[in-house]
Amino acid sequence: MEGVPHPIIGLVLALVVGFVLALLGGGGSILALPIFLYVFLVPVKPAIAMSLAVVGMSAGVGFLSHWRQGTVHLRVAIPFGLFAMSGAFVTARLARHVPEQVQLGLFGVFAVTAALMMLRDSMRTGRSGGSDATEPRAADAHFTAPLALQALGVGALTSLIGAGGGFVIVPALVLLARLPVREAVGSSLLIITMNALSGFVGYIGQVPINWGLVGSFTGVAAVGALLGTRMVRRVPQHRIKQGFAVMILVLGTYFALRKLHVVP
Repeated sequence: MEGVPHPIIGLVLALVVGFVLALLGGGGSILALPIFLYVFLVPVKPAIAMSLAVVGMSAGVGFLSHWRQGTVHLRVAIPFGLFAMSGAFVTARLARHVPEQVQLGLFGVFAVTAALMMLRDSMRTGRSGGSDATEPRAADAHFTAPLALQALGVGALTSLIGAGGGFVIVPALVLLARLPVREAVGSSLLIITMNALSGFVGYIGQVPINWGLVGSFTGVAAVGALLGTRMVRRVPQHRIKQGFAVMILVLGTYFALRKLHVVP
């Protein structure tokens, strides 16, 4: 890729990746891949694999903090994660046969869809004052066959695009598993950890990995995850979602214009 890498900017953005991931239970992975591609100038397939490693380990740090706060439902998260891991590993082993442009196209669709979902949810939450009298109770949560199928799909998508799938997982845990939102966010981080690291392992030996960059990026993102977990009870989530969704749409527009050679 043309241009010059910008490691300082990349590591600052790594902090944002971990921070967002811990606050929302997803979203950091949508930033990680573009950072590797356009800031560190890593080729597409290695960038996808490295994104999975960073997201998996950063989500793991966030999960441990949520677990200590009692906001992880293991009886739902573990079976979901196991199904997702199988889908992620198998797809990663086959991903070398998928054209890079197809992977980037799927990533673009996923990122824009996630941004629009965040905007919709944040406006709905803002109007309701952030409360929902019909929110499910943790005691009602259970793992279902539709969740197993969705987990397989999330795992496969994760390996193809380098994103953890938190914006698919959290609504699924709320609607299908009957988890409260806070427990869904904490449980999503465990699932993302299992899912993304399984996909990363599937890529090992298939693409070159810059282990030094993975380590430094992950370390900074882990610090962001710790900060995000500490603030999760203090920051209005609908405001975070609005700002993050706008940022994704602006970045997506910029990268699309760059591909068309409209902007440098």
